[in-house]
Amino acid sequence: MNSPNSSGNFRPFKDLQALLEEKAIELKPVSTPKPNESNEFDAKKVDERPDRIIFEEAMADVKKISRSNFAAPSHTAFNHPNSDKNFEYDEYECLLQLKELIEFGTGFVVSLTPEYVEGTANKASPEVARRLHRGYFSIQAHIDLHGLGVHAAHHAFDGFLNKSIMAGKRAVLIIHGRGLSSPYEPVLKTKVYQWLTTAPWHKWVIAFTSARLCDGGTGATYVLLRHQPLTKRFRKKFL
Repeated sequence: MNSPNSSGNFRPFKDLQALLEEKAIELKPVSTPKPNESNEFDAKKVDERPDRIIFEEAMADVKKISRSNFAAPSHTAFNHPNSDKNFEYDEYECLLQLKELIEFGTGFVVSLTPEYVEGTANKASPEVARRLHRGYFSIQAHIDLHGLGVHAAHHAFDGFLNKSIMAGKRAVLIIHGRGLSSPYEPVLKTKVYQWLTTAPWHKWVIAFTSARLCDGGTGATYVLLRHQPLTKRFRKKFL
């Protein structure tokens, strides 16, 4: 006996149409407006007057607010956790950066200030001075000339460099101050620059720069010394 599936006449959906008609739900008829029936969105109701006239008519009852009596625009305020005052966010950011600069020196670049000094000997690469300023050379000795007069400072300066060279020191720090109390130029700072770039010490100096903030900033000077003095043949004035 052959099955219905093998006869080639198997039609599983033949009664589907009848089933759909039996289970169909009758929908309520939708009334469509007649062509001549009025509608609030009818094109005939669109105001075809110019926009300017429509706007002026809509604004006819509007009164101008006096400049002495108007609502100030509101801004998003930033409430500092340690303060009772509200600051604008950008203003607070500026104050925060200023605080970081004053307390920790964050954002302050010594080499970009007018007080920064730098010098290199003849044929010495400027990169040596930059590396000296960035702290690539470990400071092996230092002297503080604060509070000394020019004569006493010069004597102490000579003795310090002589002792450092005899001990084989290469990188030293000279603290002279920024000279902010001087009415004109800083006295000791100018003198240290002069002593480093003239005889007898210029032949022993490879480079010098203002110190980093942690070592005194522009109130101190790093000096990189030679093991042997530069001969007169190659010696020239500092750049």
